Amino acid sequence: MQFFPIHLYILLHLKRANVNYVKMIAKMIELSLELVKTALDDLMKAGLVERDQGSALKRSKAKFKKAFEVRKHHTYYKLSREGDLLVRRIDERWLRENLTVPYDLFKALMKTEDFKSACKEAGFNESEFFEEFLLHRLITPSGKKTKFFKMLTTMLSDRLIDLQ
Repeated sequence: MQFFPIHLYILLHLKRANVNYVKMIAKMIELSLELVKTALDDLMKAGLVERDQGSALKRSKAKFKKAFEVRKHHTYYKLSREGDLLVRRIDERWLRENLTVPYDLFKALMKTEDFKSACKEAGFNESEFFEEFLLHRLITPSGKKTKFFKMLTTMLSDRLIDLQ
């Protein structure tokens, strides 16, 4: 399976949060509910994410919840065993092989101010990948980094020393 950046973010987010629901994930990264729901469906079909059962959540299980215990009013999702094992394997080599956008350009964008600077640093033609990075919501139409990109790279940086 090739992983879009949104797939990667959801896997890393669920690893950190333990369980969460579509609306909260979409709100945190400022993307549409439909996009996040579609990505979650893709991950469920691949067997990497599953629905969480039960009618209540304790804060020890839902790490981003503030209350000690809450009743479920949404459909909550969590990593499956296969998803958890996959997240453990994510490193630079895995990203090079499985991320749908060019990894070297992705990494350069992490270190620079905007897409144009990243292309210069990584030696890519700006017009060749602009639409792809825009489509994946990694940059804005002006070439600046999106909140989604910043959140994704923060999660990756926490896990991978070579990205810092």
